[in-house]
Amino acid sequence: MTVAAPQNDQLELNMEKSEDIAGLSPELMASVNEALEDGKTDLAKLLVDTLHYADLADLLEGLRHDHREGLVDALRNEFDPNILAELDDNVRERVIDQLGLRHIAVAVAELETDDAVEVVEELEAEEQKEVLEALPIGERTLIEEGLSYPEDSAGRLMQRAVAAVPSHWTVGQAIDYMRDDDDLPRDFFDLFLVDPRHRPVGSVALSRVVKTQRHVALSAIMNSEMKIIPVAMDQEDAAFLFRQRDLISAPVIDDSGRLVGVITVDDIVDVIHEEHEEDIMRLAGVGEEDDLYAAVIDTTKSRFTWLLIHLFAAILAAFVISFFAETIEQLVALAILMPIVATMGGTASVQTLTVAVRAIAMKELTPANAVRTIGKEIVVGILNGFIFAVLIGVVAWLWFDNPALGGVIGLAIILNLVVAGMAGSMLPVFLQKYGFDPAVASSAFLTSITDVVGFYVFLGLASLLLL
Repeated sequence: MTVAAPQNDQLELNMEKSEDIAGLSPELMASVNEALEDGKTDLAKLLVDTLHYADLADLLEGLRHDHREGLVDALRNEFDPNILAELDDNVRERVIDQLGLRHIAVAVAELETDDAVEVVEELEAEEQKEVLEALPIGERTLIEEGLSYPEDSAGRLMQRAVAAVPSHWTVGQAIDYMRDDDDLPRDFFDLFLVDPRHRPVGSVALSRVVKTQRHVALSAIMNSEMKIIPVAMDQEDAAFLFRQRDLISAPVIDDSGRLVGVITVDDIVDVIHEEHEEDIMRLAGVGEEDDLYAAVIDTTKSRFTWLLIHLFAAILAAFVISFFAETIEQLVALAILMPIVATMGGTASVQTLTVAVRAIAMKELTPANAVRTIGKEIVVGILNGFIFAVLIGVVAWLWFDNPALGGVIGLAIILNLVVAGMAGSMLPVFLQKYGFDPAVASSAFLTSITDVVGFYVFLGLASLLLL
């Protein structure tokens, strides 16, 4: 009993720490808002002076437009360039407009190459040209090369500054080089060993370098089985490779096999977040540009197409129902119970679809195991179908005092859940095979399938067995 109080005290302490772990507390945000509301921009600037640039980016995103402008103006002369790389695209665009392209050019020159490419690629063509022309020739060349690679590729993601040394060097030579060279990356984890053609032949973790005697050859302690990433590889595939092999960094090569950059795990964390967010947005039928900071018109446009598709799906379901208008007129209970059939089928299909799309993204669901997966989902649909058929059948029987009606809706639930499981697992595989994004296209098809099948089976069985 005596240990309970210390444990509770420790729990409270841990909770307090977790609330402030990001460095941006609700109290601080409220204080900044209050200062900006009162026109005290100097006080607001003082309040955010110690914030990490990522937290300051979060703060700017959370401020209303006029408050954000006031704080950006106050920070103009000390604006951390890293904030730009952390901002939401829509907010970043407004901040860039406010700071001006000349200021942005200075900021871009101070960023890591991958972050600089991310900022510049969002600009309009004329704005890109103006910013690039204002950069020193060295930085401009690196950024232009980064922009020349396909979007969402390893080339866009990589840092151009690489810690690379000749494969014949010793540990001592490498240490002296790292101490004296000013062109090395600010942070790096591995030394890459290259041959005379600048092709990577191995890597050595810095931890091994500092623990090894100076006279030892790097080739004696290198990892020759390192994973090499082609410059055109999709960033999602690169992220999968990092996850599978627990990588901290990986070299990037061009078409001739030369080392041109490095991808580090911090970049991969951002990719995983972006891809996860993108899949969630697509499953919900909204575009990547549709977020909390997007303009009303942009949000409306982003959602219109998806809503239009679902409207046609709903019209198709209504068309099927129209075939059974006389049946519904004779047995009004069918109209009351119809939403249950559609809801159960829709929910089951979304569950299956979500699991299937995630499995495809994680490269767990492939054509090789698709048949087994679809079979499993059909069995799950049958089992759940029988359970819920009994539940809703009993409810319908007691509700309308009609055991036959309970049997009809029970049978319709079974068939619809089986179809939902089969379609929810088959469609993503089919769409991916033919080059479509399963996260985008599957949902609309599933809505149509489960609604049409559900209504047709339920009303068709009612026509045959009850009337």
